[in-house]
Amino acid sequence: MMNPSVAVLNPLLIDQYKNVREASEKICEPLEIEDYVIQPIVDVSPPKWHLGHTTWFFETFILLRYLKGYEAFNPHYNFVFNSYYESVGARVIRVNRGNLSRPTVTQVYEYRRHVDQEMKRFLSTTVLDLNLKNLLLLGLNHEQQHQELLLSDIKYILGNNPLFPVYHVSPTVISEAKPAGMIRVPEGVYKIGSNDTDGFSFDNERDRHQVYLQEFAIASELVSNAEYLEFMDNGGYSDFVYWHSDGWEWVKKNEITAPLYWHKVDGEWYNYTLDGFEPVDLKQPVCHVSYYEAFAYASWKGTRLPTEAEWEVASDCFDWGKRWEWTESAYLPYPGFKKEKGAVGEYNGKFMVSQMVLRGASEATPKDHSRKTYRNFFYPSARWQFTGIRTILNASVKL
Repeated sequence: MMNPSVAVLNPLLIDQYKNVREASEKICEPLEIEDYVIQPIVDVSPPKWHLGHTTWFFETFILLRYLKGYEAFNPHYNFVFNSYYESVGARVIRVNRGNLSRPTVTQVYEYRRHVDQEMKRFLSTTVLDLNLKNLLLLGLNHEQQHQELLLSDIKYILGNNPLFPVYHVSPTVISEAKPAGMIRVPEGVYKIGSNDTDGFSFDNERDRHQVYLQEFAIASELVSNAEYLEFMDNGGYSDFVYWHSDGWEWVKKNEITAPLYWHKVDGEWYNYTLDGFEPVDLKQPVCHVSYYEAFAYASWKGTRLPTEAEWEVASDCFDWGKRWEWTESAYLPYPGFKKEKGAVGEYNGKFMVSQMVLRGASEATPKDHSRKTYRNFFYPSARWQFTGIRTILNASVKL
């Protein structure tokens, strides 16, 4: 029994833990057993690996450290399901996750049952101090992150199957993009970032700090498929003038001519969705574009992408959450950022190089896991996530 500095009501945490863990398995219900083991590209992990890794997190950072007498379910699983934690030991390199025919899917689910049972016992018998409560909340939010990755990876797996299997039994509903207006934001000093009093936040969202912004105008809506198709039809993918040098090399090397999952059939554009292979809905927000493409579109349009500070300051004035929105900000630490001690300190800080920040959320983001201070980040070429575009104008540009 721990000597707590702050006690929490564990029944609420048990319910929260149960709901988050069940949500991961709910995402996998439409899958066939063969779908669990595929890794088409290095960015995509097999679904069963996600289920195992999120379980390993609770076992490694909570049960093995704080539950007296607990022994690892399988000592080999630390090697199999460790993702990038150098301080926790050796691991299977990311590109080889698809070679793991064992443990089987059944064994991974048995692993989850075992850890869930032990976590319930731990939470039912242990009074948590503030640090341990925060570690538990980190684990839950970590699993929610993997739920979004899980759905994105499933879409990539199925979307690269020549049969384009349907994932959803019934169509998903996303509101159509409306004609965009421009929202003026005056020049001034603003605060961005998360306070410790705001509820859970990742370390990369802290500390809250001041930024100076010049006046700008930001689009009230995301760029639609119809608007992006104009860019394509006007030679957007064939004119280097709109692209960064790295982006142009990426276009040429990979022969990119459209967003991910778009296919031209008999002169018409179709795309793979979680509801199957369908004609591109021109009214929907464009999805699955890289930072390179987002920048090029904005350049072609005579606009630019917002910085993450501009996006956060303006976010109360528009609806967000349909797509992760690329920003013009490199993923860097905030002033006052503090790296946690131990393995948990590897969570965000060591990735603050060569990546771009995305803001908002997407249709794949779990409920209660989005907030305007959330800082997502990916490499500029990444587009298997549910990513979109919102543009901005400097105040000197007349509307």
